[in-house]
Amino acid sequence: MLGFSPFKKHANKFNYIPRYYDPEKEAREQRRAELRGERAEDAGREYTPGQYIRTQRDARAARHAGEQGRGRTRVLKMVVAAVFVMLFIYLLYPKLAEFFLRAQQGKAPAGQTQVEQGTFDPYAPILVVPNDYEEE
Repeated sequence: MLGFSPFKKHANKFNYIPRYYDPEKEAREQRRAELRGERAEDAGREYTPGQYIRTQRDARAARHAGEQGRGRTRVLKMVVAAVFVMLFIYLLYPKLAEFFLRAQQGKAPAGQTQVEQGTFDPYAPILVVPNDYEEE
């Protein structure tokens, strides 16, 4: 069988020594380490179990906190818009409906005033009558 055993206690180890230094590879690895959440001062330390999981968890928690804040502002904007729509319906819609109904029905007869008709509109134009008497 020449050294083959299905019951190995450890994996094969290779003694590889790199022949040259690649600065681009070092820069790539440093960028990847920053993206994973490792700090530069931790580069010399050994890996501790769960280190990457903790950094990912912290990054995820920060991202979720930001999303919750955006969600709250979105809900607040929707509530403010709904309040403005309700105010428009409550305050302006009756006046607009009355204006369009009056325009659709036509104007009042020429001889009658608003007081004679029994309706009063504070926004109606004022009829100005010239002064007839003469001073002596």
